[in-house]
Amino acid sequence: MASVYSVTQVNSYIKNMFEQDFALNHIFIKGEISNCKYHSSGHIYFTLKDKKGVLSAVMFSTYAKKLQFELKEGMEIIVEGSIQVYERDGKYQLYAKDINNVGAGDLYRRFEKLRNELEEMGMFAPEYKKPIPKFAVKIGVVTAATGAAIRDIINIAQRRNPYVQIYLYPALVQGENAPNSIIGALKALDSMELDVIIFGRGGGSIEDLWAFNNENVARAVFECETPTISAVGHETDITITDYVADLRAATPSAAAELAVFDYYVFEEYLQGIKMRLKRRMLDIFYSKRQELENIRLRVELYNPYKSIMMKRRELVDISDKMEILINKKLDTYKYELAIYIQKLEGLSPLSKLGQGYAYVTDKAGKRVNSVNSVNKNDEVLLRFKDGTVNAIAENINKDECSNLT
Repeated sequence: MASVYSVTQVNSYIKNMFEQDFALNHIFIKGEISNCKYHSSGHIYFTLKDKKGVLSAVMFSTYAKKLQFELKEGMEIIVEGSIQVYERDGKYQLYAKDINNVGAGDLYRRFEKLRNELEEMGMFAPEYKKPIPKFAVKIGVVTAATGAAIRDIINIAQRRNPYVQIYLYPALVQGENAPNSIIGALKALDSMELDVIIFGRGGGSIEDLWAFNNENVARAVFECETPTISAVGHETDITITDYVADLRAATPSAAAELAVFDYYVFEEYLQGIKMRLKRRMLDIFYSKRQELENIRLRVELYNPYKSIMMKRRELVDISDKMEILINKKLDTYKYELAIYIQKLEGLSPLSKLGQGYAYVTDKAGKRVNSVNSVNKNDEVLLRFKDGTVNAIAENINKDECSNLT
């Protein structure tokens, strides 16, 4: 049988689905007011409708106090809020946080138009999102130099990691010149080979945050080689750059939490690893020591000492015999070598020269072994044991030395 759920379980499941949907958690809806009721508690209950549908809505007193105008039947408005499920009744409705009249709705229409265009271009696609480094230490920040955003980022960064380096590039974050200022700051920091860039500002109205809905700013964020974190406004504020950036943070403080790893938690993590490694090493050490002890006991049980000593005696005898044989062989080789030396000395030209003979060559160094090789007045070279003599052939007599012995 299939699983059976209670009504409460189903309603709870649907509520969780709505809460996990990014689009429904922060949405702008345009419509016409009907059935508007101001409750004594300060809450405002109304229905938002267009030509084809209606949507129940409520604005709690916390937000209703901030309205600058009174809601009336038939008024065309743009509501900022979230779609959630009222679990008890199993109904979903719009929980309004801010309401703008149609005049302010023109900005929202421009926002939606640009968002849709950039989305069609693929600038929001997940495959273009670069991962934020887990251990970033060089962090660039684009925001106002004196705003609360930079103070929050610096305070949180220093609290989490005293070794992190913050590179602030001040920029205008509101007004007509803000887009160009933000673009210039992003390009400058992107060229510095940082680990991550945070850009943003504190909260404000849609007009205050409009610089971050600029198409050129969005393209500059998309083109950054450095991973980027968008931190514009409060948690409920959504801008175009939130979609383009590699990561969206609800606030500048949250951006610092996401960008800067907690050094002290990391240090504790390393200490934990160190302790686990130490315990593991000790376990291995004790295990190996026990194995060694077991081996020692087996060696003692089967003591090879006698066998080793016998082999040592045999080795000494072999060594002595080898020494005798080697010396005998060396003597034989020495004797043979002496004989060869004597023979070589008998055949050595130097030995002959020492007995009064000379070695004769012509001036080209070619050996002269016959009077037929010499002509009168030829220059010859006589080589003796202790030097050389240059001579000129004046007389050439043949066969006069034939009787010499």
